[in-house]
Amino acid sequence: MWNDYALARALHVLAIVMWVGGVGFVTTVLIPAIRRRFPADQQYAMFEDVEHRFGAQARFWVLLALASAGWMLHSTDSWARLRDTGWLHLMIAAWLPFFLMLFVLEPFIVHRWLKQRAQRDPAGTMARVQWLHVALLGLSLAAVLAGVAGAHGGWRLA
Repeated sequence: MWNDYALARALHVLAIVMWVGGVGFVTTVLIPAIRRRFPADQQYAMFEDVEHRFGAQARFWVLLALASAGWMLHSTDSWARLRDTGWLHLMIAAWLPFFLMLFVLEPFIVHRWLKQRAQRDPAGTMARVQWLHVALLGLSLAAVLAGVAGAHGGWRLA
């Protein structure tokens, strides 16, 4: 017999590993390599080409993180815990910018804006892309640390 909560948590951890691991790779390996190896006027196009392939995967993992989190809350009737637990708020604060970026901002606004900006200021655009990825990775890693510690009783507020 399946333990719903254990299955939901396993899927949640898998989603976070794949999503945040991908962000870590893009931030610490891909962007620096592109900035080092390609002329400034080619960097954004190369970045866009490679990250586009990761984007579809990231959308899947971000949705799986949402579904599995909801499944865990539902299966344990922990909606009050969501309201009163700081580390869960941090996890949501890390998830929400990715959801908005992947499903709203990037397809409708950011993609076009960065492409135009890269034509005017290629080096500055890549610096901005890198800064954004560093900030999002930092937030994500803080949420991972807080989530693991909090889920195991190691972080209490109040």
